[in-house]
Amino acid sequence: MFLGLLAVFFPLAIASHFFFPGVWTFVLCAVALVPLARLMGEATEVIAHKLGSGLGGLMNASFGNAAELIIALAALRSGHADVVKASITGAILGNLLLVLGAAILAGGLKYPKQKFNMTAALSGSAIMFLALTAMSIPDLFHAARGPAAEKVLFPMSVAISVILLIVYALSLLFSLRTHSHLYAGEEDGAPEEMPVWSTKKATVVLLGATLGVVVVAEFLVHAIEDAIAAFGFTHTFVGVIIIAIIGNAAEHSTAILMALKNKMDLAFNIAFESSKQIALFVAPVLVLVSIPLGQHLTLEFSHMEVLGIAIGTGAATLIALDGESNWLEGVMLLGVYAILGVAFFFIP
Repeated sequence: MFLGLLAVFFPLAIASHFFFPGVWTFVLCAVALVPLARLMGEATEVIAHKLGSGLGGLMNASFGNAAELIIALAALRSGHADVVKASITGAILGNLLLVLGAAILAGGLKYPKQKFNMTAALSGSAIMFLALTAMSIPDLFHAARGPAAEKVLFPMSVAISVILLIVYALSLLFSLRTHSHLYAGEEDGAPEEMPVWSTKKATVVLLGATLGVVVVAEFLVHAIEDAIAAFGFTHTFVGVIIIAIIGNAAEHSTAILMALKNKMDLAFNIAFESSKQIALFVAPVLVLVSIPLGQHLTLEFSHMEVLGIAIGTGAATLIALDGESNWLEGVMLLGVYAILGVAFFFIP
């Protein structure tokens, strides 16, 4: 299915940029990004598996959200800092609420009760509390100090970004080395889900898909303003909901498939690990990369974005507390996501 989508929508997206730019370019690029992100994920999984648990796990973690990072970089280069921040918020909320909620609902409709490793899930939620702290401190500092805080927000964000990257590296050490046994269930079930590709083929697919994402993301960003004007969306809604759903499409399908196979450990790991990568890797990298780009991106998010991530982290943690899930808990997570989506739709 994904290759069929790619064969149809990728050339249409390229053609639309040159022959009828605007809303159609945004729509076609959005659809084309879904199979491209999926191919990147599959190629990364194959290469990571062949490299072994150490280097493979590091590569998988680094490339896990490459599509989101590329889209955010394209938006940052075009000066859409508000869209970049909103896409970070949306990616985190999408994984914690939409991806996890859909997986729990799908699995719960097939199995009355599903179990997962509570310790691993709560470890992921603890990391997300750290991310919430990093995103709320600049906002609270600005609110407390007023205009006087503006001149220190960027250096503060750079310092926090360095801390987040260090913690991210240590979290990889935890999951890949010192406490890898907590994630043994996910590793045991992963190989059968991967395509039978050689390392060379997987590398070619990864490079090709990455190049495709770079091109399509650039065209998508150029068409954002036209899409906003045509659909009546705000920059915040486009970043939090639309771009986030596009970037998370691969995780959506994989997590749901794992839940349907009663592999809830893997479904929870996909949701929490992807959120962790966005918060502790993608966001800090964007702050640091903004320096040579002359954009000076900060980690100061809006009150609503900080509150949304706090609600999402809290909701996912509540589900993880007992090590069991059912379809109603999936509905709850999706309901929280829908309520936040409505709120972001009305934010100017």
